Amino acid sequence: MPVRSLTDSGPGGVRPGVPRFHRVKVLRRLPHPARGFTQGLLAEGDTVWESTGNYGQSALARYRPGQAGPVERAALPAELFGEGICRVGPYIWQLTWRERVALRWDAGRLTLLDTIPYNREGWGICAAGDCVLTSDGTSELVRRDPQTLAPRGLVVVRCGGRPVGGLNDLEWAGGRVWANVAPRPYLAGIDPDTGEVVDVVDARPAGERHWGDPQAIMNGIAALPAAGEFLMTGKGWRSIYHVRLAGARPHKQPERLLTG
Repeated sequence: MPVRSLTDSGPGGVRPGVPRFHRVKVLRRLPHPARGFTQGLLAEGDTVWESTGNYGQSALARYRPGQAGPVERAALPAELFGEGICRVGPYIWQLTWRERVALRWDAGRLTLLDTIPYNREGWGICAAGDCVLTSDGTSELVRRDPQTLAPRGLVVVRCGGRPVGGLNDLEWAGGRVWANVAPRPYLAGIDPDTGEVVDVVDARPAGERHWGDPQAIMNGIAALPAAGEFLMTGKGWRSIYHVRLAGARPHKQPERLLTG
């Protein structure tokens, strides 16, 4: 669905400065190959790339949506913990958690090309026009050079005046940065220039319950060609969910959904 201006008013509109509220509608439930510990998700055409984490288990995988069998998989060295991914031209950038390095892969051959120094913890990354944006689990998004990942600037993400921490996997669609907010089952749609949350998404319809596993949180969001449609999953989840955003009644205190 197209993202409407926040200054829209009247029937169906919202007050200026108040985030629009959405709820996901699940269109399809797809198998999650190997039930990976998802740290990053990327979709392009009929291909999904997934970054999985945990030391000794991290990898970059490639498969078709709905594929349940074996997938193409390139393992990371055991000392690296895989994190977010994004595509820049023929390459895929993959962050690592605390190792302060980023990996550059050939997207077509799934071969590692470079390992470069990186100046923060790695969580999420997305390509956004002439830059890439990265998260590190705080309320900060860093603008970076898409070819070198050198930092260019920083923006603090806020909702209702409160910093929104836990920013995790990132995606770019409709002029917004869409972020998983760990460990919450909500997405934040962020204005990349101001850091203001302009959309809040209730993603609970695409959630899963994993009793006794606090690590099994929602993480992984990949934009699809149709406006307002995404693939979503979580760490060790059984399924990947094809969802569409649908308008919902505004929440009185949207910042509480994202910040507690």
